[in-house]
Amino acid sequence: MDNDRQASRQISIDIGHEGQRIDNYLVTILKGVPKSRVYRLLRKGEVRVNKGRIKPGYRLKKGDIVRIPPLVMGTRQGQQCPSAKLSELILGAILYEDEDMLILDKPSGIAVHGGSGIKLGVIETLRVLRPDIPGIELVHRLDRATSGCLMFAKNRRTLLRLHTLLRENAVDKRYLTLLKGRWHKGEQRIDIALSKNRLQSGERMVHQDDSGKMASSYFYPIKVSSEASLMAVKLMTGRMHQIRVHAAQIGHPVAGDDKYGDRDFNRQMRKSGLSRLFLHAHRIEFELDDKPRKIMVQAPLAEDLRKCLTNLDLAGDDV
Repeated sequence: MDNDRQASRQISIDIGHEGQRIDNYLVTILKGVPKSRVYRLLRKGEVRVNKGRIKPGYRLKKGDIVRIPPLVMGTRQGQQCPSAKLSELILGAILYEDEDMLILDKPSGIAVHGGSGIKLGVIETLRVLRPDIPGIELVHRLDRATSGCLMFAKNRRTLLRLHTLLRENAVDKRYLTLLKGRWHKGEQRIDIALSKNRLQSGERMVHQDDSGKMASSYFYPIKVSSEASLMAVKLMTGRMHQIRVHAAQIGHPVAGDDKYGDRDFNRQMRKSGLSRLFLHAHRIEFELDDKPRKIMVQAPLAEDLRKCLTNLDLAGDDV
């Protein structure tokens, strides 16, 4: 393990961390320090707030001065640093950034966070590449195979505000997807309740279940052919695999979907140049109340998806 002993620090708490528990705050900013060590620091009084000892449940206030003792910082055993290729890919994918948040165009094939055998996701990569944002957190998730707009908050205040907007359906999320067959339904709202389950292999699957949580999606045709239909989808809820399962349930599975899709259709689409799931978080739009300001960010379709559309004669200026 590579170690770097840091000097003691005094941090003034801003409004972005007001109300956060001190233990959670320390876990966030002390990357590479095990949680057990964080709690030992608190228990022994080595971490002080306004020169006094505090308990792990203490909630920070704006203007608090947090003293952090000298620590040996390092990477946890097994943690990886991003490769030069991954670093360039992630840094080059940033679409929008301000003092509160960051939105990037997540490449397909890269997980949003580590876990289940994945040691390095987008959030871990950003934390390594952007040490100037110690409090950066993932706001929402995209499937590993899905590309497009992914939001990160730079502070807890923004994270909570964005989570509230998501719960209140005040974030307009639009996707582009390619579905099997000719779409005849015009604009259509799909309401199908979904439940999650885990297979013996550990793989997570979603299925229709009337006793599950309701999931709502609006499907809008953009350009259709006898083979496939290019669609825009607006999410009204944010269930796991929602678009993929809704599309499959109504007989128009997503192209390149090896979990819920159609094998013959996927094989046909590979001949048109599609080598991955055709699902792209194309646009995200919302308004932050405290500014106020309206944010609208679009992620263009990647070249491989555009080439597939061209081969299917479904390309156009509107995407």
